[in-house]
Amino acid sequence: MASPLRATLSMYDMDGPVRRANDLFWTALARKLRQRGLSVSDGLDRQSHYHAVWSEPDLIFSQTCGYPYVMELRGKVRLVATPIYAFAGGEGTDRASFVIAHENHPGLTLSDFRGARVAINDWMSNSGMNLFRAAIAPLAGGKPFFGSIMVSGGHVASIDAVREGLADIASVDTVTWGLLEMHAPERLAGVRIVSATPRGPGLPFITRGTTSDAELAAIRSALMDVLADPDCKSVLDTLGLKGVAILSDGDYQRLDDLRRQADAQGYTALA
Repeated sequence: MASPLRATLSMYDMDGPVRRANDLFWTALARKLRQRGLSVSDGLDRQSHYHAVWSEPDLIFSQTCGYPYVMELRGKVRLVATPIYAFAGGEGTDRASFVIAHENHPGLTLSDFRGARVAINDWMSNSGMNLFRAAIAPLAGGKPFFGSIMVSGGHVASIDAVREGLADIASVDTVTWGLLEMHAPERLAGVRIVSATPRGPGLPFITRGTTSDAELAAIRSALMDVLADPDCKSVLDTLGLKGVAILSDGDYQRLDDLRRQADAQGYTALA
């Protein structure tokens, strides 16, 4: 008998009410999937590295960043749906990033941060790097703009770095910001929003590349049932998740277009 298919929700899985809500969300979705004949795990996989699991053959449900999707995962996974969040910084499935600084920094616009110290969560991050690069490219003139760049390892860590004075500026995911604002506002104390980046399609839910059309339809149907279930409302409210939309691979090409536009301006890497 084959092992149950795995699920991960590592993109937004911060300790406390968000993590508990992720567990309850998966419990509800797993029940709906089993009703449709799919064998799935009881709990979320939090042991595997979030990036590695995206390409695993036993993945039934996960969420990935849009930039790794367009640069690495196209053809290896299938898009399930793209969340629509209730938080500021987006419209529909589109999300911007918030460029943040310490409240005591004198900079008022992005131009004021030339030569600043930057924190990014990951070089392959759409919100932390790709959208940020698109915002800086018109200002950089094809030359390095920042004084230094540190890789924090996560959006919350980037916020911490700015608050603690380890970095002057960072570009952070607006859903992460919204979740902290809702559940842990103390983590945002001393940090302010300078501007918003260009928008692009947000982090999609995905499944393994070998998922059949029938299985994909079942996953989407189960997800829609969870979103419509009144018993799940408090869980969805905790996650700020108010709906989903079905986007195509072509919709995500916009994220690569932003990279190409920065390249055309001579700003091929955030620097």
